[in-house]
Amino acid sequence: MLTVSDVTKFYGKFKAIEHISLDFENGTYALLAPNGAGKTTLIKMITTLLAPTEGEILYNGAEIRKMGAEYRSLIGYLPQKFGFYKNNTPVQYLDYLAALKGVPKAGLKERIHKLIELVGLSESANTKMRKFSGGMLQRVGIAQAMLNDPKILILDEPTAGLDPKERVRFRNIISELSRDRIVILSTHIVSDIESIANRVIMLKDKRIYRNDTVDAIGAELEGRVYETFIPNGERMDIGGGFLLSSRQERGGASVRFYSEEKAEGTLCTPDLEDFFLVAYRDADDSAKWS
Repeated sequence: MLTVSDVTKFYGKFKAIEHISLDFENGTYALLAPNGAGKTTLIKMITTLLAPTEGEILYNGAEIRKMGAEYRSLIGYLPQKFGFYKNNTPVQYLDYLAALKGVPKAGLKERIHKLIELVGLSESANTKMRKFSGGMLQRVGIAQAMLNDPKILILDEPTAGLDPKERVRFRNIISELSRDRIVILSTHIVSDIESIANRVIMLKDKRIYRNDTVDAIGAELEGRVYETFIPNGERMDIGGGFLLSSRQERGGASVRFYSEEKAEGTLCTPDLEDFFLVAYRDADDSAKWS
């Protein structure tokens, strides 16, 4: 078990996150919040790239910074951007990183082959990566994070810039990998985690805002999400409601909105995206750190 115990982090006098406590077991956990809410700060502390100002992070009861290399050998990490040599093939790149990570040579070629197959790059295993799309490079990134068969796999904004097809492929890979390890996925893209996260952890105002299942979080807005049709030429009026989405249709627009008071329209089943939009409607302009 990975335990974050009452962790606070300062950058100088600026408090980035405060009093964060979390427990992680095998499964997929989504850190969901707007850019600048503290997701990357938390991830860097879990990977030992940063030290908490207060509190501690434990793995099976041992403090991770005291464990040192022993703990880092249990981690697979895909940062938002990772470096690679454009003239390397995936096989060459993974072989090089395996040497840097101290992965035993025994069975390494077979492991690299299996990882390349896992991420769907078998046909491009010996193609220079300068020819790869962003999605293909992200798949190589996942493969390198898995080289040491980590117990904790950490992915920081892994789908940024990917097209919808690549995002679906990515979600399928993560779902497979989370069966026997802790997967922590940081994102601000709701659709990336609705179908794969066992638990969603939302950060707001430097603290844990919600820590629950996708369904439970969406259900908090039950009875307050509406949909109505606005014909062309008519003024949009949702009273004191908060606009969630608007979809153009024949003859007008289908409008989804949130209202604390009973409103004109059809009640809808709320989802995680509705909750995200309502929870952070004022947060995007104020957050400056990640």
